[in-house]
Amino acid sequence: MASDDRALAISEMSERFDVTLRTLRFYEEKGLLNPVRKGARRFYGARDVSRMRIILQAKKIGLTLAEIRRVIKLVESNTKRQDQFKEIQEICKNQREILIEQKQMLDEQIIEVNEILTVFDDLIG
Repeated sequence: MASDDRALAISEMSERFDVTLRTLRFYEEKGLLNPVRKGARRFYGARDVSRMRIILQAKKIGLTLAEIRRVIKLVESNTKRQDQFKEIQEICKNQREILIEQKQMLDEQIIEVNEILTVFDDLIG
């Protein structure tokens, strides 16, 4: 929970993680966060705060929602820590490969655009 051991209201959760209320509702809709509801209000406990840290880190490296769900499930499981680390490491290695491929494609596209710009420079004078 929050450092003072109380649940966070949605606005506090939004401020803490610098995300919109819509983002928090989206993660709830996707089953990644499970706030306690009191009437129409949502309150986030320690589990959701921890999950949000995982979500944002995983999102930063480009993991999909399914992969994020898998990481959360792993972290919250009774699986041995070492096995958790190995599986998360494998997920990260796979993501690195995807990013390397994307970077190579972007590098090729930049070269192509530069060649087109050179042609235009020559045509324009």
